[in-house]
Amino acid sequence: MAKDLLNRYIWIIDTIRRYGKISRRELNECWARSPYSDGEPEIPRRTFFNYRRAIEKLFSISIECDPGTYDYYLRERSKDKITDWLLDSSATSNVLQGSREVASRILLESVPSAREFLAPVIEAIKVNRSIKFDYHPYTRSQPSRDVVVDPYFLRIHRQLWYVTGRNTRDGKVKTYSLDRMSNLLITSNTFLPPADLDPADYFRDSFGVMVTESKPRTVKLKVDLRQAKYFRALPLHPSQQEMVSDQYSYFTYRLRITPDFVAEILSHGPRITVISPPELKTMVVTELRAALDNYENL
Repeated sequence: MAKDLLNRYIWIIDTIRRYGKISRRELNECWARSPYSDGEPEIPRRTFFNYRRAIEKLFSISIECDPGTYDYYLRERSKDKITDWLLDSSATSNVLQGSREVASRILLESVPSAREFLAPVIEAIKVNRSIKFDYHPYTRSQPSRDVVVDPYFLRIHRQLWYVTGRNTRDGKVKTYSLDRMSNLLITSNTFLPPADLDPADYFRDSFGVMVTESKPRTVKLKVDLRQAKYFRALPLHPSQQEMVSDQYSYFTYRLRITPDFVAEILSHGPRITVISPPELKTMVVTELRAALDNYENL
């Protein structure tokens, strides 16, 4: 019942958010078509009042009524990325739950790392307990056994979950992909997370989840006009800045040069040209020549 109530709250938030402003009649019409109505043609007034109070308490979102039009709209008191992510994910889940009749026409991506180990890692972070696991990265033929980590924070990137924390064996802060773990256990060892380690600051100068000791560099890319549209919609990095010309756009970033960033540039082929720094240009050219050699040596 608790889960069903939460889904109802999220359905109400998502419905009002999609409309911007919605009348009580329109909301009831949407409710009658939803999987949560249980055949009721409208949300009873007392029930709707209770839902509004619960939503405000849980999500810091109040459902206001415009005194001039009597339309309902949302007022969000504070921005919380986790709340936004949960609402977006749950809203998508609710939509898909009501779309089973067209399930064969909806293709989804799997997030395997969330299936088995996300819950215990979150629990370990909550109670400041170390986790122990075997780890098998793609770069090694054999897994590392009994890795013990003090988990500091989680991040999702490109449909995969990662945990960052201190490896107790060498004392270094490292990031591990949950989908490469096995035999994970929450240990009885406790730890105190460092007060000066902020997740946003830790990844601020990185493209993805790779964090190196190298200093951030100013990166300039020449991008064709078609690809530039995608970068405007989905920036490669929060530091992205654009200068538009007639034939190209020039995008500037401030970040560390890491293998995953080089791979990202290569994935866009001739639509992107590295202008600076010189070492990044050399890395990209080296990879392109190596790829070409693979075909010439066939």
